[in-house]
Amino acid sequence: MNIYVCIKQVPDTEATILVKDGKTINETNVKWIISPYDEYAIEEALKLREKAAGSKVTAVCLGPERVQSALRTALAMGADAALHVECAAALDSLGTARALAHVIRADKDFGVIFLGRQAIDDDASQLHILLAEELSIPVATNVLAFAYDGGKVRVEREIDEGAAVAAAKGLNTPRYASMMGIMKAKKIEIRKVALAETGVEEAGNLVSLLKLSSPPEKPQGRIIPGEPAAAVHELVKLLREEAKVL
Repeated sequence: MNIYVCIKQVPDTEATILVKDGKTINETNVKWIISPYDEYAIEEALKLREKAAGSKVTAVCLGPERVQSALRTALAMGADAALHVECAAALDSLGTARALAHVIRADKDFGVIFLGRQAIDDDASQLHILLAEELSIPVATNVLAFAYDGGKVRVEREIDEGAAVAAAKGLNTPRYASMMGIMKAKKIEIRKVALAETGVEEAGNLVSLLKLSSPPEKPQGRIIPGEPAAAVHELVKLLREEAKVL
């Protein structure tokens, strides 16, 4: 069985994100990582390969040249092959799903497809559903337990031939990329597919980014002096008249 795992490269959660031009971020000094939920997807794909003799795991990522580092990490974790859909455009979730579906569909023997339930940058949580629709296969979201037996997939989730599985935290414990794995990954060729070959283009986006902005700074806290009863009375007044949450 040919197992696929679709991953996304995102800024590290500890990175300082600065908005540039109102629609993009300043990538200077930003550390890029595999979206954490995708790590669970990679691990589950590798576990399935270990149980299904003769299976192969291919990591797929859409994006600019820098996403190859994410693919190298997937290879170092144990993936057998990597596929880079070269794309400098800002595709929406549907366009991304169509491009990924194109390259996966080219493999007539594709089986289970794993993805993280959402990417931590946009939190859209819809790519797995759109990809399954494009490929006309079942999809399971927020998967917490996965089993494959006799050509059938059984999952447990929070909220069902090929299937798209959106991994959630708790599904497994992702393995670390070993030094041997990292060295081996450097020697594996990453196959490239130009976005134009998939028939998808940015002009086909149904979702447009109008504005990107940093969250406002939190106001400084206030201390209400006085006796407890009077302080509580003043707090309720402030919550009602200033914060307007009561």
